[in-house]
Amino acid sequence: MATLFAVDLRPTGVNAMQAVPARAWPSDTTFKSKAKLKEQRAFDAQVFLHLASREWKVVEYRSKVAVFMQGDPATSVLYIQRGGLKLTVVNDVGKEAVVAILGPGNFIGEGCLAGQLQRVSTAETITRSTILVIERPEMIRLLHSEPALSERFIRHMLSRNIRAEQDLIDQLFNSSEKRLARTLLLLARYGEKDKSEKMVTELSQEMLAEMVGTTRSRVNFFMNKFRKLGFIEYGHRLRELQINKSLLNAVLHDRRTETVH
Repeated sequence: MATLFAVDLRPTGVNAMQAVPARAWPSDTTFKSKAKLKEQRAFDAQVFLHLASREWKVVEYRSKVAVFMQGDPATSVLYIQRGGLKLTVVNDVGKEAVVAILGPGNFIGEGCLAGQLQRVSTAETITRSTILVIERPEMIRLLHSEPALSERFIRHMLSRNIRAEQDLIDQLFNSSEKRLARTLLLLARYGEKDKSEKMVTELSQEMLAEMVGTTRSRVNFFMNKFRKLGFIEYGHRLRELQINKSLLNAVLHDRRTETVH
């Protein structure tokens, strides 16, 4: 009986390495071209949601108006297109605390996606605002069908978690002066690339006191101090405030400006 041998003629070892055609190492030009192409294809959630909003509900709110209340049914995710919101929580004895300040490009009410049946906080506008309302089933569909939007949403959630940790550290360890400085910088959106507004409008000292967790008299004292040092400037219109970058450099990094609680 004849014996059959199967012979593997494919190159192996060094021969296999030699058999693979050499690939040219990409030049700087290639890297720059790919980076430029990636930048052109970058997903812009603001543009996407703005264009899609023709089929969704867009609501215009005045300043100091409740968008939703603590205990309301949680049936939708909201996207801030313009303006700003503060989130507050009230305990059983009626004590209120500000837990977050949000501006354009932020989602709120995302707890409904995780099975949350009721709003756990109250969202109130701090200036005239435009809010895009996306019902829960539609938001779930978008997150499944639009990978780029899903990635943007995940980055948002991670950023919110980091921000919550920073807020807790700020409240536990920093003086009321530093907390006020940080609040002003967050309202002016310093640190957000290409989003710094510098000018904050329709902001009262009473509202700042609520955000910081101190009294209005303390806020008034620190605001006068910041103005004298050139960290802030009042505009010509009522409640128009310009936040200078020097507030970031001098107050948050220079312990000499700290004042005890």
